[in-house]
Formats: sequence, C-alpha cells, structure tokens
Amino acid sequence: MSAAENPVAEALLVIDGLGAGYGEMPVLKGVSLEIRRAEIVALVGSNGAGKTTLLRALSRVIACTGKASFLGRDLVPLTPDEAFGAGLVQVPEGRQLFDRMTVEDNLLMGAYRRADKAAIVGDLERMYGLFPRLGERRRQLAGSMSGGEQQMCAMARGLMARPQLLMIDEMSLGLAPVVVEQLMEVLATIRGEGVTVLLVEQDIHLALSGADRGYVMETGSIVHSGDAKALIDDPAVRKAYLGL
Repeated sequence: MSAAENPVAEALLVIDGLGAGYGEMPVLKGVSLEIRRAEIVALVGSNGAGKTTLLRALSRVIACTGKASFLGRDLVPLTPDEAFGAGLVQVPEGRQLFDRMTVEDNLLMGAYRRADKAAIVGDLERMYGLFPRLGERRRQLAGSMSGGEQQMCAMARGLMARPQLLMIDEMSLGLAPVVVEQLMEVLATIRGEGVTVLLVEQDIHLALSGADRGYVMETGSIVHSGDAKALIDDPAVRKAYLGL
C-alpha cells in the first residue's frame, strides 16, 4: 500500500514556511509541504519556479529560513554531509557524474559513507538488476555513455546510498520518451520496495502521471497541491500548465 492509499503513513519530510534564495534575491516564499513514507511526490512547475532552489535548501547547500524536519530531525542546522548521512539524497539536474570514472566506480561513490562491504556488493548487483544497461557497461567510462544511460547511472548512484528520500531533479530532461518510460517504471519499483521519491519536473503531465501526490510551484510558492490524478484533472492546472 502506498502512502497515498494510507493517509496515516509516517511523515518523512515536513516543511513549514520555508524561505531561501541567493544573496539578497529571495526565491522561495514560505513553502510548505509534506512527504510521507513510500510514496512518489511530484514537485512540478515551469523553469525558474524555484524547484531546484528548494532541493538545494533541503540538501543544505544553501541557507534557508522557516521549519524543515526530516524523520523528526531539524534539517536547518545540518551540513550537506549530515543531511546526506541522514538519508536525504539528491540526484542533480544534468546528472553530474564523474565522467572519467567507470560506471561501477560512480555507483560506489554513492556508497562512500557506508562500511557494510558485503551489502554494498549486493546493492551493486541490485542496481544492475534495476538498470540492466548499466550491468552491460559497468567497466565503461560514465562520460562516454548516452544521456539516458548517464541518467540511469546517476539514479543508481543515489540509490547506492540507501536513501530514505531520493530527490530527483529534472529526470526526463533531454531524454527520449522510451527511456523516460523505463525510468518511471524503476521509480514505481523502488517505491514498492519502500524508497520514498520526490520527483522534480518541468514535464508536469509526466511527473503527475507517475506520482501519488503533487505540488505545483510558481514563482517560489506552492499554488496547487493534492492527489496527482486530481491535479491532472484540475481545470486550472490543465489550462495553466498542460495547455488543455
């Protein structure tokens, strides 16, 4: 049962009145949202809406104000490494792989904080099961792969950290529809295994179609939220963001 089907599921991430920006330029304006265990939540909106800024604030790369708790722990005072160690893992826009390292070495970088060597080996094989193409290319330099293969590698690297919450920024950017469909199937699989996903996308229909719940962001604020299917069917969302 997904968290969307079980409204009493444990809250994993709770944000209340979060603000953040760059220097004197505010971007986020009192953002509030909640993510529960074992659900896929879509955060959607146009380019420049503030979606990536929210991820950077949650990852503790930039300063923020307001309240943010993760597994009951205050996120605001944490360093990026502490947030990562708590299980909050980001797959960045543009993949940001280590191009001159092999696929397998990139995946092992995702497990750099782990000491359970036997389990790491098992997780590598699990990644090659989720992403068979990576298994075929495990000795290949990551920078020599196609964009879709690099996105698979970036997602697998994030999963190697055994995240409590996997935050994926613009997963579909520049990828063929058939590859995006494969990646969405992987998200459904890992959600079924208990991994919680925050999917940040400009492709609103794609993200909401594969999510349990969604939040629509506009100029640094949440303007719509609710069940993902209800958002797709919402006339205001359809007119403003889906061109329908």
